[in-house]
Amino acid sequence: MNEKSTHDWRLTNQEKYLQGAELILRSWSAPRADRDHDHCEFCWAKFAAPALIPEAEHRGYCTRDAYYWICTTCFEDFREMFGWRLTGAP
Repeated sequence: MNEKSTHDWRLTNQEKYLQGAELILRSWSAPRADRDHDHCEFCWAKFAAPALIPEAEHRGYCTRDAYYWICTTCFEDFREMFGWRLTGAP
């Protein structure tokens, strides 16, 4: 990590579970009936379906199991640092 990145407020030990992760660019959808949104693992931007929360992010990067979500801005900011790999399908 470089000096700037080690002091970024968004970094809170995500390397423990996202270092080298395989990510997918996809539209958000509810993983189960009782869940109406998720948050970016870094900046806490909200992800939701447009019909549920129009002002939320509707597309982003997620792990293969769609458990962890990352907004486009955070993806671009931390892509190299975390060594993420993109895949085309869940």
